[in-house]
Amino acid sequence: MQRCPYPEVREKFYGSIREVFSWDWIDGNEYGLAGIHYINEEFRQEIALATEELGKIYAKTIVMVQQSPESLLEMLGLPTETFQAIRLPILPEIPTTIGRFDFAHTAQGIKMLEFNADTPTSVVEAFYTNGKACEFFGAGNPNLGMEQDLTDAFQGIVERYQGLGYPIENIVFSALDWHEEDKGTVEYLLKRSDLPGRFVPLENLRVIEDELCALIEGDYQKIDVWYRLHALEKMAEEKDEDGYPTGAHVLDLIARGRLAIINPPAAFIAQTKAMQALIWGLHEAKMFYTEVEHEIIERYMLPTYLENPFLGKEPFVAKPIYGREGGAVSIFQADGSVLEKDRDEMYWEQPMIYQKFVELEEVESMTVTGPYKGRLLWGSFLVGGKASAISARIGERITGNLSCFLPSGYKK
Repeated sequence: MQRCPYPEVREKFYGSIREVFSWDWIDGNEYGLAGIHYINEEFRQEIALATEELGKIYAKTIVMVQQSPESLLEMLGLPTETFQAIRLPILPEIPTTIGRFDFAHTAQGIKMLEFNADTPTSVVEAFYTNGKACEFFGAGNPNLGMEQDLTDAFQGIVERYQGLGYPIENIVFSALDWHEEDKGTVEYLLKRSDLPGRFVPLENLRVIEDELCALIEGDYQKIDVWYRLHALEKMAEEKDEDGYPTGAHVLDLIARGRLAIINPPAAFIAQTKAMQALIWGLHEAKMFYTEVEHEIIERYMLPTYLENPFLGKEPFVAKPIYGREGGAVSIFQADGSVLEKDRDEMYWEQPMIYQKFVELEEVESMTVTGPYKGRLLWGSFLVGGKASAISARIGERITGNLSCFLPSGYKK
């Protein structure tokens, strides 16, 4: 029997799920790959352990940061406009409602590269598409049943806000209307949340008097609970056409308890990569953490600093503290020569962290243009404080926005 050509197999699979996952092509480039990268149960359990234990370390560190003077907030690169909002103790026991750790699977084990705690994407890929790919290709799904984690976490955060006295009647989920991936991600989360909310594009939100309002059926209505795929560092800078600081006003509404947001504001503390430098610095000084926590940090984190100690000693990576999709990331040899550098124009103006360089594992996958050998980055979701779904992306040494989603599964 002749095997079906890859493009036909690919279209048969992705064509069947585009009602939910429609961005398998992005800007004319193949994003979703049609195949399975096989993993074993031992790897799956360890990435879950690393995710959950690092989540606890971040939660503990966030509480300390919230109680610290503004000089520490400035050191972490947090915008002044966020200072009051991020101190709110909405969910002190967990760092975020839904976040994604990015891991490298190295010869020295699993190593955390960063934590997307404020506005993570790859949600649909991990919780929905990966399972559909496993069904299609006859593999075991490492994320089986984990969509329920999303429902539980969203229900939980809204119940927490209600318990704190917030009104929860009008729930709005927002992203940019024109951005297919962001909008699709938010609509999926709205459905999985099982909350009585509605999608309203960011373009249809306004600050009116002292309330954030959404255009719903021709009228602006006050938002009580707002899930936003819209980063707080961007919000801090936003101004109206007439120069009014709308973003700062929204952050002030949050700080005064007039608007509940998901992820909660403290998640933004975990978003800055400078937190990795703070955690590693406390670890090196043998301060703050328990003996078991120090062991977790040593095993799963990488040496990370706000000033560069690696030059002349070993290869390192420079990353902007709020960069995304590999933006403004550079990899250097020990002598300072560039090994690889992002070519996009965004994020270069931000403060940088310096992190020990580790190689991502090299794997090969079929694509529409033939076999592709690339580097694999693992995303592992922390949802409601629990380790949850994983997803993999294959690309170059710097995982950029052209890196492809590669489903993962168990051999049956």
